[in-house]
Amino acid sequence: MQAGLRELAVQVSRIAEDAGKHALKDQLMPKDLVTLNTVQRDYSRGLKVDDRLSQFIYNRLTYIDPFKGRWEDRTDEWAPGDRYWCVGGVDGVINYSRSMAEWSVTISLFEFNEFGSAQPILGVIHAPALNLTYLAARQQGAIRMRKTPVGEKREKIMPSTVSHLDGSIVSFGMSYVPQEAQHALNVVASLAGKPADIKRIGPVSLDVCKVADGTYDAYFEPHLHERDVPAISAAAVVLWEAQGQLSTWEGGLIHWRSQNDLVATNGQIIQELQPYLINSDCGESYHHHEQKPAGQQ
Repeated sequence: MQAGLRELAVQVSRIAEDAGKHALKDQLMPKDLVTLNTVQRDYSRGLKVDDRLSQFIYNRLTYIDPFKGRWEDRTDEWAPGDRYWCVGGVDGVINYSRSMAEWSVTISLFEFNEFGSAQPILGVIHAPALNLTYLAARQQGAIRMRKTPVGEKREKIMPSTVSHLDGSIVSFGMSYVPQEAQHALNVVASLAGKPADIKRIGPVSLDVCKVADGTYDAYFEPHLHERDVPAISAAAVVLWEAQGQLSTWEGGLIHWRSQNDLVATNGQIIQELQPYLINSDCGESYHHHEQKPAGQQ
């Protein structure tokens, strides 16, 4: 079974790369930026390319193994071992719309355990404009693949060993919705002067993977929505398999059917970081209880 998951992840990464070529071609086409103004456009609705992209990916996945279908089409009836594909559109809609390179195509695979809790067991994140792919499968470790002038480089990844906020590199994400953005900025303001740098690049899938490979020591974002599940679930597997930590701000498990205040760390600085998160002016906090995901540290 485990060897099968490893090979499955490699096959899925090839599908993500093919999908990424189509999405990158679309990104390079001229656009009317007036139609992309955040005052006039709800970025939560995604892009026109999203439906074509997700359908292309899912059709290709069915040639490998359709399992029980799509994650969003699952029913209340389940059995241990049932698996569902979770396919999103472009993660990083604003970056994509503004011709930035930091966006990705994400694919994950969920499996139900004997307790009725479905957890991601395979994740692929492909960033076409960066020539970068992260992939991981349960108990198989996490890999970063980069295309270079001398060929493809495959590297096993692991988080940093930085043990204090002082001098660390922290990344954060925030919504375009004013109230949700303020929540993130409150934390950033309270952290000022502690980390050596606080980055805001996005999207969530790449930010979590950059914690997994040691680029960042931590990443946090409040108010991640259900629409973010494809990106978060794929990146979660990469982080867990690299031996990083993922939780809600208050230390709970991620809820895959609802909203979350998310924090990813190298496992070393969470104790110092957490008070800044939970003491922020957060309003409603989203934290739920599920069975511990396989591979979570």
